Amino acid sequence: MIDRFHVTSPTGDRRTDRTQLIAEDDHADHHPAQVPQGNGYGSVAVSLVDQPDGDQLLKTPDSAVGHSNLFLYHDEFKERPAIAGAISSIANYSSTIQQTPGDPDAKPVEKANLGTLMGVYLPCIQNIFGVILFIRMTWIVGTCGVVEGFLVVFCCCCVTMLTAISMSAIATNGVVPAGGSYFMISRALGPEFGGAVGILFYIGTTFAGAMYIIGAVEISLTYLFGPPMSLFGPDINDDFVKFNNYRVYGTMLLIVMGLIVFLGVKFVNKFAGVALFCVIGSIISIFVGVFVNFGGNTKAPICMLGSRLLSQVTEEYCIKDPVESPDIWNMYCERLSNFTDLHMNDTTPEMYKCDEYFQDNELNITQGIVGMKSGVIKKNLWNKYYDAGTAISNSTVESEYNLGGKPPKNQITVDIFASFTIIVGIFFPSVTGIMAGSNRSGDLADPQASIPVGTICAILTTSITYLASVILFAATVDPLLLRDKFGQSIGGSLVIGNVAWPHPKVIEIGSLLSTIGAGLQSLTGAPRLLQSIAKDGIIPFLEPMGVVSSRNEPVRALALTIGICQIAVLIGNVDAIAPLLSMFFLMCYGFVNLACALQTLLRTPNWRPRFKYYHWSLSLLGVVMCLGVMFMSSWYFALLAMFIAGLVYKYIEYRGAEKEWGDGIRGLALSAARFSLLRLEDGPPHTKNWRPQILILSKLDDKLNVKHKRLFTLASQLKAGKGLTIGCTVVQGEFGKMYGESQAARLSLKQVIESEQVKGFPEVVVNQSISQGICHMIQTSGLGGMKPNTVIVGWPNSWRKKEEDGTQVFVNTIRDAASGKMALLVPKGIQRFPDTGDSVKGNIDIWWIVHDGGLLMLLPFLLKQHRTWRKCRLRIFTVAQVEDNSIQMKKDLKTFLYQLRIDADVEVVEMHDSDVSAYTYERTLIMEQRNEMLHEMRVSKKSRSKMVDSLLDSSRHQDLGIPTQKSPSKVKFSEELNGDVDGEGGSSNVVENHVKPNVKREHKSMDSITPENANVRRMHTAVKLNEAIVAKSHDAKLVILNLPGPPKVVGKDKDCSYMEFLEVLTEGLERVLMVRGGGREVITIYS
Repeated sequence: MIDRFHVTSPTGDRRTDRTQLIAEDDHADHHPAQVPQGNGYGSVAVSLVDQPDGDQLLKTPDSAVGHSNLFLYHDEFKERPAIAGAISSIANYSSTIQQTPGDPDAKPVEKANLGTLMGVYLPCIQNIFGVILFIRMTWIVGTCGVVEGFLVVFCCCCVTMLTAISMSAIATNGVVPAGGSYFMISRALGPEFGGAVGILFYIGTTFAGAMYIIGAVEISLTYLFGPPMSLFGPDINDDFVKFNNYRVYGTMLLIVMGLIVFLGVKFVNKFAGVALFCVIGSIISIFVGVFVNFGGNTKAPICMLGSRLLSQVTEEYCIKDPVESPDIWNMYCERLSNFTDLHMNDTTPEMYKCDEYFQDNELNITQGIVGMKSGVIKKNLWNKYYDAGTAISNSTVESEYNLGGKPPKNQITVDIFASFTIIVGIFFPSVTGIMAGSNRSGDLADPQASIPVGTICAILTTSITYLASVILFAATVDPLLLRDKFGQSIGGSLVIGNVAWPHPKVIEIGSLLSTIGAGLQSLTGAPRLLQSIAKDGIIPFLEPMGVVSSRNEPVRALALTIGICQIAVLIGNVDAIAPLLSMFFLMCYGFVNLACALQTLLRTPNWRPRFKYYHWSLSLLGVVMCLGVMFMSSWYFALLAMFIAGLVYKYIEYRGAEKEWGDGIRGLALSAARFSLLRLEDGPPHTKNWRPQILILSKLDDKLNVKHKRLFTLASQLKAGKGLTIGCTVVQGEFGKMYGESQAARLSLKQVIESEQVKGFPEVVVNQSISQGICHMIQTSGLGGMKPNTVIVGWPNSWRKKEEDGTQVFVNTIRDAASGKMALLVPKGIQRFPDTGDSVKGNIDIWWIVHDGGLLMLLPFLLKQHRTWRKCRLRIFTVAQVEDNSIQMKKDLKTFLYQLRIDADVEVVEMHDSDVSAYTYERTLIMEQRNEMLHEMRVSKKSRSKMVDSLLDSSRHQDLGIPTQKSPSKVKFSEELNGDVDGEGGSSNVVENHVKPNVKREHKSMDSITPENANVRRMHTAVKLNEAIVAKSHDAKLVILNLPGPPKVVGKDKDCSYMEFLEVLTEGLERVLMVRGGGREVITIYS
């Protein structure tokens, strides 16, 4: 075997010789030698060029030519960055997020780098646990009973869990910048749906603030301060008095909280910690109290008249006696006319005419907190739904609970009609807040890992807490007290507070502070959400809301938010606000589920969530449940929410700014071409919607049968991209005379397309020139947005033997594809590629040398979606040179792959500078001697074939490792690389002269041919890379690598040299797929 020696300069200075080689070639190509600026690896920096459609193309400076060991890709590096220089920029995604214009002197915002616990779990806990738990949960349990109450909680928790699963899939399908749920929905479903859902989410968040404000006022007025706080009279149980107090105090509290948000967001963020502590502390206090009061307590005695519950009657006055209990006696009895002059203390029961029910029933005291030991849970199993105005009674006899039109006096009555569906609507706000973690995605150290884990764990925690509270409350509290919504029977005390340990005021004060904290969070988050929508420019009339103050605060959006919140505050009733609030959140959650289902069913190439525990059926179930809960709770509120969403959708569609975010609706348009061709005419698809639309250039034999069917098999295995395929061929001849042949060729293509299960169409072009026919096909194939963007062309295995036109057609095809900005796939050894029914197990190796849009990353992912390649493992190799930091490259490459959601092993292969070996020099010499002979001599086809065979004998033997002659043990080139070869064993000609004696030799002697410097260096790259690839990937089932660009200078010699380089590059590999991108980004880290 020929040894591969080092070529040294006469002075022995290897570095000097390499530098001179670079300088000479730069001079020859009219590119002045420049020193590229480093980027941390010693390689060129990468610039991101914005495109009108929102995509970004990677470009390198013109000076990016200093890659000594990769000179074969010299021309590529002028237009596309080497991985050593690009991986730093594409892995550091934060540097590619476009920032809004601001103060150039402002300090950059530092990322908080929060973990799962502090960044997702605890914020979700704080937002999910809300005012409903403290002021309505006992009433829900008492009204629904254990069975239906459990179903209410379980149904609502299932909706949020399904939504969290879908949201986790979306959130882990790329980088979610700060923007959270609105960003995910709008980028997944498009600006129309995104804007509509964003507005609904904004209104829901604003109304949530109003609900928290009214809840805080209710806690203060009903439980903490009582009648002295009332502005409209002492009877705070009267609806007029109660709700007007709520409205006035709610407005005052809204103004104060709005001022706090305006002046100090820092205070809001600090107070959030206090509110979180209050929430967790209150819940712990309640659950501890349940077990402390296992046998009950005497904190909450309730007075009953027969089976009816009475309000505000203390234990010592719960007796039927005009002297001992005059207040309750006078409420039900009137003094007879004969005894009106007597003092109250001198009267007896016989002197009064009493209410019939009061007269027939006795007053008695019972304890409201009876404890789990009492077995009261049996009485709380079933629902107790009654009309508004009926008395709260423990009897099912109508005469007991129906007042018959009589005034209730101090008997506690049902305030609203309740049913299972109504209570679902009231309770549902208790499970909202699941997006608190995703809304903080910009502050998370690893959003893709933290959001799913933190959100789902928070939902599990809160769901278990809610479900446990249903059972524990029912097992601890008397049924009548559970149904007492405002605690009137126990003196206006919070029912659940009497269960808590150590004191009821702990819960009352804790719930008040937590509710105020939640309201502040809503008033802080809602304006920022509105400002994000306005800043996107999708709703023109909201653009003024996108303006921020000098402190970067959305003041205008805050003012509008306070105005909308005031409208909700004027409703004045938590039970009325909660169902309306539920509609907006349910619409938002429904669209999150729809986005996940749509992306999963479309299976777009960009849909690669790291979160694997999702399924489209779960997402669709989530959509159905959201709609079901909406219409169950309130059909008219549901229609109102849908009307608002439809109105915003239509407004954005007809008047809003057009945005291309690579959303699922655009992806659906690609799958339904007839419906969307006109929409797709606007421009190329967004990076997230890019998929290979394949143009297969097929060759037919003399009988017009397809020669290489495996090209179509490969296209079929790439069908996970869901793109369109066109199988085409060129029939050589005149179109007017070749109609029959063209139809036969079309039929042959159609049969292969059907047999290989390719989704596509056949196309045939008749042309006098094969190259011109292919060029015509590349330019005109497809329609509108369904034009091909990827060309598959087979490797010409017999390019050395055939006419030179074959080589020229192949190289011209590469040039035409590049001119058309189309990606190119060149499978070599296509007959050894697996069939559709085969199953391959092993490694798919990607040799990533040039970053040309990420096609090398996308193709193996698509192949692995097919059952043929599913069992293969991806391995990604990239090349580091002596000046590159290979450790940092490997780290950045792993980061980039993690962000792409692609699982692969990563290895950085170090190619140290080495001088040109004798083997490389001889291969280059053989190539150029052959080119010289073919260029200068006119020989017949037969003699040329024989000559080429003899010229290649030695090189073929060298390829197989068979020595054909004694090799020089040492080779030296002069600094000018004039081709002189000195060896210890003497020099020997590598090529024999097979030219006939009578042929005139006006061309150069074979011994005088000197390899060009550029060719030597390109051959050096091919040899060195081939050594590395064969060493690492000799057992790989498929090797995917960058296809070097064709020579800039057009000529048969250049084309043949290019083919020889590719041949050397891929020697010893069974299956090779050479890939050249179209110059566009086809894969993205973003969601």
